[in-house]
Amino acid sequence: MNCPPLLSVILPVYNGGKYLHAAISSILMQTYSDFEVIVINDGSLDDSGSTVHSFNDSRIRYIEQTNQGLAATLNRGIDLAHGVYVARQDQDDISLPYRLAKQVAYMQAHPECGLLGTWAQIMEIEKLSDRFHRHPTDPGELRYHLLFNNPFVHSSVMLRKSVLDQIGGYSTDPERQPPEDYELWSRISRVAEVSNLPESLLIYREIPSSMSRTGVAPFQQRLIALSAENIALATGSQVNDPNIKAIAAITHGATNLLDNTPDFKAIRLILNKATNQCSSNVETRSMLRRDADLRLTNLRAAWLAYRSPLGAALLRQSRLRTLAKLLVRAWATLNRA
Repeated sequence: MNCPPLLSVILPVYNGGKYLHAAISSILMQTYSDFEVIVINDGSLDDSGSTVHSFNDSRIRYIEQTNQGLAATLNRGIDLAHGVYVARQDQDDISLPYRLAKQVAYMQAHPECGLLGTWAQIMEIEKLSDRFHRHPTDPGELRYHLLFNNPFVHSSVMLRKSVLDQIGGYSTDPERQPPEDYELWSRISRVAEVSNLPESLLIYREIPSSMSRTGVAPFQQRLIALSAENIALATGSQVNDPNIKAIAAITHGATNLLDNTPDFKAIRLILNKATNQCSSNVETRSMLRRDADLRLTNLRAAWLAYRSPLGAALLRQSRLRTLAKLLVRAWATLNRA
């Protein structure tokens, strides 16, 4: 290419024909235009290929391959990308017209940022809902939340390609993915700033057959392992510390994996250290400290509910679940370590 585009949009496809036309159209209709769209057909068995060929736009680069899986497909897209920035687009989501323009502007104004997501409105198959993904936007707050879970909408993100080249892209290690997105965001946050734009710039479609929801499931154990790794690295602890494992396991609903009663005094110290490591801003630290206190209460409540036959029985009853959680949380608050 004589004049490489500033941005490469990577759109992996696997049997995505039903919503693919709308997804590609939403990118081609962006107010920002200096981009290429790398569409990689990962062994689809439907009419996805003909859908792509129905577009007559020189910005589209179309590749077909035998099925490799999402992480490997995304890495191929990164390798093929000419842009300084790499944006993600899923085959069934819709980017709103100003999405790319606003993200490129932010990335150019913030060279320290390696990962930038946006908020998203949720579409339930074909019905737009009044539900949203509104994750934190402050870099320090996001680093903190990444210790426990994924605060980014994968299809909304824009990445700095130099950072991807530095850390090696998506992991294809079956022990670390899926969730390939949470795994990658965790590593990016260790070498660059991460942020979210406080604006819904994506329509996120919830459908059972979406590419991000197929494959190996459940991946609870990988989530726990990644969370424990993040907490350990952030606090200078050992990843096999039983209290680190307790935080990660209880957070992801796997209290049954714990052999002994967690040391909640030690957990409080770990969470407090995490808040100090994630941000140097006094106001942000104060906010994170409040979150850590609430998180400690919720961890203790989940443990008490798990150990209590009555609490466990109540939690199994859908009509009483909310009341049970409130009662156990109140009990945990009164019995703080």
